Amino acid sequence: MPKFLTRMSIIAAFAMGAPAFAQTTTPAPAETQPAPTEQTPPADTGLAMGETVQDGPAEQTYIREVTGDWSLECLRVPEGDEPCQMFQTLTDGEGNPVANMRLFKLPAGGQAVAGALVAAPLETLLTAQLTITINGGQAKRYPFSVCDQQGCYARIGLTAEDIAAYKRGASATVSLVPFVAPDQRVSLNLSLTGFTAGYDLVTVPVE
Repeated sequence: MPKFLTRMSIIAAFAMGAPAFAQTTTPAPAETQPAPTEQTPPADTGLAMGETVQDGPAEQTYIREVTGDWSLECLRVPEGDEPCQMFQTLTDGEGNPVANMRLFKLPAGGQAVAGALVAAPLETLLTAQLTITINGGQAKRYPFSVCDQQGCYARIGLTAEDIAAYKRGASATVSLVPFVAPDQRVSLNLSLTGFTAGYDLVTVPVE
């Protein structure tokens, strides 16, 4: 047997404990064998033996209500209040869906009273970040946090002043830069119609 395989066999035997070597011991004659005794359980090898996993039903979201251009997206739960957030698909100047935004409330006590997750296409230039402008006012820039197979995401915090501006505004613009055209900026329409009514229906997550 090659030395490598021999060495691995020895290591495996030690890892599994001393009983692996007990089979090589020659038994004593029948008349001198001691009376059977209770066997000592093998020492803990530190190996994970696994545990049974009970697969529960997949979490399902649904649109409970529509307020203006916002949808109230909720998660079905067996009991208690359902967690709900606001959702809107963002379109370009030709009405093509490009991105989407989910907005949710946060527990009291922090600088941000709400948060939002903006999903953008994979072809987005991440270093150019994401900007949001409400009613043509001062733009705010937010970095992208992570990308997966579906797209890239900016996780943003919204202060009480931000939410007040969203409630007063009629529309907002979300802009990003395509990776293949870094000298251009794509402007997406974010409607604020129905924002106030929808925001009042959003539930605060239970800590």
